[in-house]
Amino acid sequence: MTTPMPAPAFAPAPPGAFLRSPVGLGRATAVLLGLVIATDLFAVWADLQEAGVAGDLADGVTGAGVVDRADHADHLYGIAGILQGVVLVATAVVFLCWLWRARTNAEVFDPAGQSRARGWAIGGWFCPVVNLWFPRRIVLDVWDASAPWGSRVRHGLVNSWWALWLLSLFAGRAASTMYRRADSAAQLRDATRQMAFADAVDIVAAVLAVLVVCRLTAMQHRKALAGLAPVPAFG
Repeated sequence: MTTPMPAPAFAPAPPGAFLRSPVGLGRATAVLLGLVIATDLFAVWADLQEAGVAGDLADGVTGAGVVDRADHADHLYGIAGILQGVVLVATAVVFLCWLWRARTNAEVFDPAGQSRARGWAIGGWFCPVVNLWFPRRIVLDVWDASAPWGSRVRHGLVNSWWALWLLSLFAGRAASTMYRRADSAAQLRDATRQMAFADAVDIVAAVLAVLVVCRLTAMQHRKALAGLAPVPAFG
């Protein structure tokens, strides 16, 4: 989707809004998102190991070798879940700090262009129902405010990231429910395959999140260096 950049606003920034560099937090967020990708890759491998053993059990394969493989697969699956949880919490904390700074900077660039109050930059992720669209809207507002003066803004990257993030979220919840309710090897196999799909989608979403963070951080850095108002053209 392509939208025209709104006319620059010259109203004073709201109280508490002043420019601070997002570069350090942006880099830290990108690194942690890289760890998310790494743990998701490990999780996909663990999911497939678990699915393979469950598939053998569903097909009637028996023996000590299958039991040992099942124990090993269960161990890997548990480790993957713990690693994903720890890395996700750390990434979420730093990402929200980065987003808060970027959102505050956006109020300086374009005080009238923010459709949600500043607090929603964090609260929007935790409030049920509205967390399905508020964070995306906030990032889009920040994106528009951070774009170069007079440019046309494209939202394809942000929209793709958000769509895949939601897909991975719902697919993961469905897989967790299937796993808890599984009472046969065949159902366990299906649940772990679904989890592998959710983790794979999350990898792509995390890659796009890295691009969103890096690009938005770069836009804000360049705009801050260029000044808060467009340079008039003389002819």
